[in-house]
Amino acid sequence: MMTKIAIADAHTVVRAGLRRLLDEVADFAVVAEAASGEDTLRAVRDKTPDCLLMDAAVPGLGGLETTRRLHRRHPDLKIVGMSARSEGPLPMQMMEAGACGYLSKSCTPAELVNAVHSVTHGQRFVNAEVASSLVASGMDGRRSPINDLSSRELQVLLMVSQAHSQSQIANQLCISPKTVSTYRTRVCRKLEVNSDVELVHMAVRYGLLEL
Repeated sequence: MMTKIAIADAHTVVRAGLRRLLDEVADFAVVAEAASGEDTLRAVRDKTPDCLLMDAAVPGLGGLETTRRLHRRHPDLKIVGMSARSEGPLPMQMMEAGACGYLSKSCTPAELVNAVHSVTHGQRFVNAEVASSLVASGMDGRRSPINDLSSRELQVLLMVSQAHSQSQIANQLCISPKTVSTYRTRVCRKLEVNSDVELVHMAVRYGLLEL
């Protein structure tokens, strides 16, 4: 049976590389590509893929909020999160939002194929690099300040780092501008920063944002 796959990533060359790898598998068919969270919502609605490869740092809504909305609207969709770095809170946050698997972008082609096969057969999948990070963060007591953010605070941090205005964040997250301001203040306090520039630096430092 053919597995229909969608790819969400801001970078055309990354999407092209993933498509090329997946198209070599006999029972895979890439049916859609998207460059932002909003495009991903539309692509899933229109093309009804079985599996979605979701870049955690996708622009717009971001991978976390997009995953949360897709899981609510399309509970049968199998989502595999991806990011350039395996450490930090995003793998766990994405899994809690509804992803069935998570890969670092340094994974091998075989791991990518195994991830799609696993999640479409009802299993969870994380590659070794991500698994080691999850175990370490849960067992050795080390925490980054990012770990102390709630899911909504993390989403606001991502969108502020992507230069979204307060009104844009409010509209996309369906909350008031005042609430956005409250979340931003909490984020700054928890991360001990004072400006949007410093927020961007923190997002890059902990792998939430790719330059």
